[in-house]
Amino acid sequence: MKISVLGCGRWGSFIAWYLSRQGHVVYSWGPEGDYSYEILKNTGRNDYVALDSKITLTCNLREAVERAEIIIISISSQGLRGFMQRINEFPVADKTFVLCMKGIEVNTGKRLSEVLTESGISPDRIAVWVGPGHIQSFVQGEPNCMVIDSCNEKLKRELVQSFKSDLIRFYYGNDLIGTEIGAAAKNVMGIAAGILDVICVPLKGPLMSRGAREVARLIKAMGGSELSAYGLAHLGDYETTLFSPFSHNRRYGEMLAKGERFDKLAEGVATSGAMRYLGEKYGVELPITEAVYNVCYGSGDDKTRCRTEIGKLFARSTKAEMY
Repeated sequence: MKISVLGCGRWGSFIAWYLSRQGHVVYSWGPEGDYSYEILKNTGRNDYVALDSKITLTCNLREAVERAEIIIISISSQGLRGFMQRINEFPVADKTFVLCMKGIEVNTGKRLSEVLTESGISPDRIAVWVGPGHIQSFVQGEPNCMVIDSCNEKLKRELVQSFKSDLIRFYYGNDLIGTEIGAAAKNVMGIAAGILDVICVPLKGPLMSRGAREVARLIKAMGGSELSAYGLAHLGDYETTLFSPFSHNRRYGEMLAKGERFDKLAEGVATSGAMRYLGEKYGVELPITEAVYNVCYGSGDDKTRCRTEIGKLFARSTKAEMY
């Protein structure tokens, strides 16, 4: 199968590496001049993987799109809509799109599959690939479980059969809303976990429980199944993030609580704003999300702000656990 992976950062480069090992013909695309692309072009490797010689690395977007049967996108979620304007300059009506990214569009609250649909891609040709696992563990041969979801049942099953291996056990997702919202929300909870690593580690247990419940309420209000919050896309991935030294979002929260700055992409920052928007739109209380948003976008001393927001959560009125 001919596959193009658009985006060659840490996750995109891993996907290219992984699918090449499964026998697929893989193109790995990155924009010329971009650090992630240039380091691969000049050295054939990055901090995570060494690209197999069977992988074609290119900065020619037309070449990458036109040669592929399946187009996998792994870029910053907030850049997806603009990126699709470039993709649509080429014939893509017969292409399958797989989103290997986690986020919600901040300005609209749209799920990423909705962004693709609004960009002219048929929903039947869209799938998402999410779930637990860090590249540093995968490349050491440590297996994990992930999810592929789509509104197209046939496509979902074809992708799982094509992508599965001893390294990744895939499950069929059955709730695209819950899968996408849960995957994106995991990054917000990851920031909260990092803050608690500095302020009060024992609270990470309650965070896992209350965070999942918060996300479940939002998924249900949006028309999905609240059970999705307790699956691999959210809780499974979230538990991995909570204790991982490799998570950008957990690390971002940790450094913020120490009054330091994390200079890499933490998708949960933008996603906290998108979830806050959705909470207001659907009338759902999202206290942990609100706290993370206030921490990320508030003013004043970072360390003080982190402790203040945790205190606000404890000052909330008493409620039934499963309200």
